Amino acid sequence: MFCRNCGKEIDNNAAVCTGCGVAVGQGVNFCPNCGAQTVPGAAVCTQCGVALAQPVPAGEQKSKLTAGLLGIFLGGLGIHNFYLGYTGKAIAQICLSFCFGIGYIWGLIEGIMILTGSINKDAKGIPLKD
Repeated sequence: MFCRNCGKEIDNNAAVCTGCGVAVGQGVNFCPNCGAQTVPGAAVCTQCGVALAQPVPAGEQKSKLTAGLLGIFLGGLGIHNFYLGYTGKAIAQICLSFCFGIGYIWGLIEGIMILTGSINKDAKGIPLKD
């Protein structure tokens, strides 16, 4: 594995690059598979053809803690699903809460799943931040 920031080869179990100190997976300058320099904005490495993960724009990541707590305390109203962008699921949760009372249990379970990492992406597929 190679550092995406400086291109130095790093151990597969490393949390940070020993060459530049950047967290593993951060950066867009080098291919993590072959270490070749990448073209800015490229979807695949021109050297080895591996797909390059696109960086998440700042401010677009939702908080795992916020989503989890919304699920636990306001889950019956689907607030955590609105927050994560799952509008259809949130509306279904509201309906089930008012008709049968089941939405509250559903929300509590989803809140716990979010906090434990079982649910770790929003509706756009962007990973939740800690």
